[in-house]
Amino acid sequence: VQLQASGGGLVQPGESLRLSCTASGFDFERYVVGWFRQAPGKEREGVSCMTSSQGSTFYAGSVKGRFTISRDDATKTTYLQMNSLRPEDTAVYYCATSVYVSGISWSSEGRYNHWGQGTLVTVSS
Repeated sequence: VQLQASGGGLVQPGESLRLSCTASGFDFERYVVGWFRQAPGKEREGVSCMTSSQGSTFYAGSVKGRFTISRDDATKTTYLQMNSLRPEDTAVYYCATSVYVSGISWSSEGRYNHWGQGTLVTVSS
């Protein structure tokens, strides 16, 4: 079981990045996919979640309207399109999968059983 995240980097405020996370070793299409982030000195927080290709999506209030989660079950990949990036979006971003989440629990780390290694996003001028 492996999740490999990529796509992080250094960008200026207002720019965009797309993170990718590719899974292997399990039936990806059966799982919920989520993105979390951890900023320096802060706890890890839920960013977004997608239950299935035609299912529900959830976003943290701080990213709603700027970030979009998607998934391609054929390639076992989930994406996080991040637009209008701000310095406060600077963090290590992690992808994760869960068997099940609800509208209340989607951002709880304990609901996720597989985690990627993280990719660093730095937003700075």
